[in-house]
Amino acid sequence: MKRILVSLLVLGFTGSFTLSAQQTPASAQSEAITITGATAHIGNGTIKENCTLVFEDGKITAIGGSEIESKGQVINANGKHIYPGFIAPGKALGLVEVNAVRASNDQDEIGDMIPHIRSIIAYNAESKVIESMRPNGVLLSQITPKGGRISGTSSIVQFDAWNWEDAAVKTDDGIHLNWPTLFRNGRWWMGEPRGFIPNKDYQKQVNDVKTFMQNANAYGKGNANEVNAPYAAMQGIFDGSKHLYIYADGEKEIMDAITNAKEAGAAKIVLVGGYHAHKISDFLKENNIPILVNFTHTLPKFDDDDYDFTYKLPKLLVDEGLIVGLQNASASNFQTRNLPFYAGQVVAQGLEKEKALQLITGNNAKILGIDADYGTLEVGKSATLFISEGDALDMRTNQLSRAFIDGRDISLETHQTELWKRYMGKYEGK
Repeated sequence: MKRILVSLLVLGFTGSFTLSAQQTPASAQSEAITITGATAHIGNGTIKENCTLVFEDGKITAIGGSEIESKGQVINANGKHIYPGFIAPGKALGLVEVNAVRASNDQDEIGDMIPHIRSIIAYNAESKVIESMRPNGVLLSQITPKGGRISGTSSIVQFDAWNWEDAAVKTDDGIHLNWPTLFRNGRWWMGEPRGFIPNKDYQKQVNDVKTFMQNANAYGKGNANEVNAPYAAMQGIFDGSKHLYIYADGEKEIMDAITNAKEAGAAKIVLVGGYHAHKISDFLKENNIPILVNFTHTLPKFDDDDYDFTYKLPKLLVDEGLIVGLQNASASNFQTRNLPFYAGQVVAQGLEKEKALQLITGNNAKILGIDADYGTLEVGKSATLFISEGDALDMRTNQLSRAFIDGRDISLETHQTELWKRYMGKYEGK
């Protein structure tokens, strides 16, 4: 009897999983595909009207006007728009399914200096949250661990795979460092005042990071008898094979972080957040530091900030001549699907639409180091792109009809679209 009950339970769970799992990954591209008549948004600030785009074996082989000869399957996209797949940096997608369910939350590990923790091996390619990104054109992401002073090592994936091995675009691309802050939120439950109060431990925390990085650099230059996993993981930031992503917002914190990281030997540094980065733009340009600025839909941090400061910050940084990408690392994972609309909000602040598009395509690809294959519609690059009925930065018109990842014709059905169809039938009286 017990065996029968166990069997029934197993079958029940298996059936439930089958019904709720992600869409089956698409088959490899088997014939050439030509898209004609669309407006192509290249992702580098330019557009091509009445464009013809051809891709074969997962790569773009031709892009231009009527002079391009059609090959294979032809998709008539007259009046529609083609975009490169949007790229979302700094997210824990696939590492946590439900925040309130600890067993499904793999985005943080115990410890403070844990660069050797690799996010990619915990990545769940069949997450329902991940498949909900695709209908808005978000097709790639940097999967990033959270928590601690040094959170771990991120990797970049595409959103159409059975497992992390198939999903990986670039493994172990960078180390993530949460720089100490000069001010912190008061712990009112411990008798501290509410709001921001000085962080008395700031210098000690900075010294701890400096010491760790110096020791890691020395470890790489020496001949240690024993392997030190945290120090070994840091070697990529010294030889340039990994980026060092530094999370900092204040002027002093940003300058301290970059100065100390360079002194420790970090070769490639990316600033993440940069709330007050526009005030030290000359320093950032001198040090060749790109910025992944936070998403626009947040409240200002300080009482004397403009009410719309967060909305216009990306434009302020672009106007200063900095390389800027847009991310939403501090937002919930499900909000990543709104990435194109955050870019659209920057257009409302005066940034040219194609430059705003760059923030989530070409610029993000360049900052993450995957621009040789992704981020723009160019010959030789991956056919990771989509066709939209209208402007992809406007939630009213961003309606995808087709999407491709490495040339594979992917499904745009999700758990949410299934529910939408179900309940639309109910409310329409069907």
